[in-house]
Amino acid sequence: MKLADWRRRIDEIDKKLVKLLNERSQCALEIGKLKQEAHIPLYQPERENEVLANAESNNSGPLTDAAIRRLFERIIDEARAAERDAMHPDGDANKKRE
Repeated sequence: MKLADWRRRIDEIDKKLVKLLNERSQCALEIGKLKQEAHIPLYQPERENEVLANAESNNSGPLTDAAIRRLFERIIDEARAAERDAMHPDGDANKKRE
């Protein structure tokens, strides 16, 4: 494949990643609603560690486990921020995050 072909492939993968990240975030929002109803704190370090360990155990490279951990830590942080925004709808929840 040529450079343009690889770039097109990356663009296709990126489109899928965005869709999956938004789908994951929607799941996190639904979980956040259930947590709020049950008076459970949003931050649950045991669950976060479980998610990170699961991501690492599914890693077959070439990214290192540390890289996968950093990526998932960021994904989790953004999902938590979306949950907070949804819990406190002051108009910012509908804006695209910077």
